[in-house]
Amino acid sequence: MAERIYIFDTTLRDGEQAPGISLNQREKVEIAEQLARLEVDVIEAGFPVSSPSEFEAVKAVAKTVKGPVICALARTERNDIDWAWEAIMFAERPRIHTFISTSEYHMKYQLKKTPKQVLELARDAVAYARKYVENVEFSAMDATRSDPKFLYQVYAAAIKAGATVINIPDTVGYALPEEFAELVRGIMENVPGIENVLVSVHCHNDLGLAVANSLAAARVGARQIECAVNGLGERAGNASLEEIVMIINTRKDYVDLTTGVNTKEIYQTSRLVSMLTGYNVQPNKAIVGDNAFAHESGIHQDGVLKHRVTYEIMHPEDVGLVESEIYLGKHSGRHALKAKLEEMGFYLDDKGLERAFIRFKELAGKKKEITVKDLEAIALDEIRTLEELFQLEYMQSSSGTGAIPIAAVKLSREGKSYEATATGDGQVDAVCKAIAKATKVKAKLVSYQVQAITKGLDAMGDVTIKLDIDGHEVVGRGVSPDIIEASARAYINAINRGIQKGLLEKKKLARKAKAVTRGRAAAGKAGS
Repeated sequence: MAERIYIFDTTLRDGEQAPGISLNQREKVEIAEQLARLEVDVIEAGFPVSSPSEFEAVKAVAKTVKGPVICALARTERNDIDWAWEAIMFAERPRIHTFISTSEYHMKYQLKKTPKQVLELARDAVAYARKYVENVEFSAMDATRSDPKFLYQVYAAAIKAGATVINIPDTVGYALPEEFAELVRGIMENVPGIENVLVSVHCHNDLGLAVANSLAAARVGARQIECAVNGLGERAGNASLEEIVMIINTRKDYVDLTTGVNTKEIYQTSRLVSMLTGYNVQPNKAIVGDNAFAHESGIHQDGVLKHRVTYEIMHPEDVGLVESEIYLGKHSGRHALKAKLEEMGFYLDDKGLERAFIRFKELAGKKKEITVKDLEAIALDEIRTLEELFQLEYMQSSSGTGAIPIAAVKLSREGKSYEATATGDGQVDAVCKAIAKATKVKAKLVSYQVQAITKGLDAMGDVTIKLDIDGHEVVGRGVSPDIIEASARAYINAINRGIQKGLLEKKKLARKAKAVTRGRAAAGKAGS
């Protein structure tokens, strides 16, 4: 009988650490609820001590999402663990995940601690976390570059202190599959009490081997795999959830493993994460890329038409990729739109539904056929922008041969209006400059991408913009049948993320602090 692999999703924690991603509380809850529908076993909701907004987001996930274990990350510091507990105490099934580095590189240069000190910190942290919860996970960061014998000691101490899950991370994506499997096997054979805990692995993709390493570990006894939707994460990312699940699902004959994941929710989950993070899925991405089930070659097309199994090892329906008629048009009402969106897995509140309905009506007046992807794009855009500070109220731009492109915008924030006009090298440039002038946010454009959501000249445009604000990158995304409007929405979305991340507020506080210091210094000189 196939053995169960538990899927630990870290999209909301490690995945969010990808450059430019900054999910707000509503977006985190939305993704977590979809992960629950996907039926992952554990959701790592975040790192509560990192900021007040992160704490509140993790707390909201713990209060709202039912089903999976809700996990919070904490260093071995007691303050971290206190914050983690405060954030997840309302969860049905809470877990605290504590970690410390064990490699010589990290202990010597980052932690500046001896192996003995690290061992004591690991033991004490697990014991302290157990005072709050019965389910405690311990990770030895940079395990693949650590001395195996030292790892055995640290894991043994963590288990003795009460750890219920032992995680073996390949933090920098350094290991090869056979090498990683050997490390896991060594830990399972040499750590006292290991048979009484769940052995987990967490692999990064720096060498493109995160999925291979995770599966190699599972084949020698690891029973939890930590991964992220679309492979999101720091640097080259984490092991891809959809790839791990579908490899296990498709090759049961070889791996003799199984998961509890509802694979028909994979595509929807991938799209939701992509739209809310602003990270596009590459077309040739396995399982969820646009080309994953596309066949261009004549030989391949002929084979698939005769029998799908000739060139398809899984069906699009297996991952929830189904194109369906929606039968909605310009005469459809709010109730019909609400019912269709909920059928698709989108549950908007009254305010969001009203805005989505207005945009749906506008689109229905321009397009002959409304597709599932059109509705999906509108719903996701409303989820993403509902809590934004600056809202787009009005936008107009014009250009022509020999004419200077000019744009005017009107934004609102907390009941106040902000208007500005600007010229630019093109209409998109002019609109973005007008937005920058209205918001008074200085930002440098890092990248600009536009793609069609559906086929045809009347397709909705999907624009992704990456900005550098005060040395920090933020990603914004916007959709509209008008590319100029989609660009404006994406630019505003990026600016709002910069503000919500606290980058601009920190800069203002630093300036105020300098001003106060200068004032005191000047007063001191005057007094003397």
